[in-house]
Amino acid sequence: QDRVYEFNKAAAEVARQAADAADRPVLVAGSIGPSGELLQPMGNMSYEQAVAAFAEQARGLSDGGADLLWVETMSDINEVRAAVEGAKSVSDLPVVATMSFDTNGRTMMGITATEAAEAMAELGLAAFGANCGNNLPDTEAAIVAMHEAKPDALLVAKANAGIPRWGEDGLEYDGTPDVMANFARRVNFAGASLIGGCCGSSPAHIGEMRLALDNPVP
Repeated sequence: QDRVYEFNKAAAEVARQAADAADRPVLVAGSIGPSGELLQPMGNMSYEQAVAAFAEQARGLSDGGADLLWVETMSDINEVRAAVEGAKSVSDLPVVATMSFDTNGRTMMGITATEAAEAMAELGLAAFGANCGNNLPDTEAAIVAMHEAKPDALLVAKANAGIPRWGEDGLEYDGTPDVMANFARRVNFAGASLIGGCCGSSPAHIGEMRLALDNPVP
């Protein structure tokens, strides 16, 4: 934990180099995930401690060359608030936030997509939405609910590549590139504008999703 700034700065620098070497404009999003702790009163971490921890990570990502800060895979709306506050305290970069709906259509902490949208809409974010999650339908349903709650919001959908299972080579996801391409079309129709993949997603998945969005089915 004493090298948070160093590691995040180095990671952003590597991503910046790769982005700058591409033959088209590429943005570097600095990923900020959950702390792994429960905030008080359910856990031991105070809100102020969380803000400080997220700020240190955001500072490293910003100094390393990230174009925006991407708070993701969150379950607790108060932790989202802490991450956004921490990020904005050390950087003027745009901030995006997404939550994971993996428990019967809610986050692990019981937050619905509608509640998440209403709360995140108050945080001055560039965009917000859903990522990771339990399965593709749950993420799609979250986007539908968020769009209904905040129809003018810029929404993000980044689902896992299907459902994970243990295979011969370890953890495998059952969502093929074609499955993810169809998912991309559906969530785009449902209101998401920033669409990608999370766990289990490969360049092949992202490539098919890009083709699907570039060639929408009437």
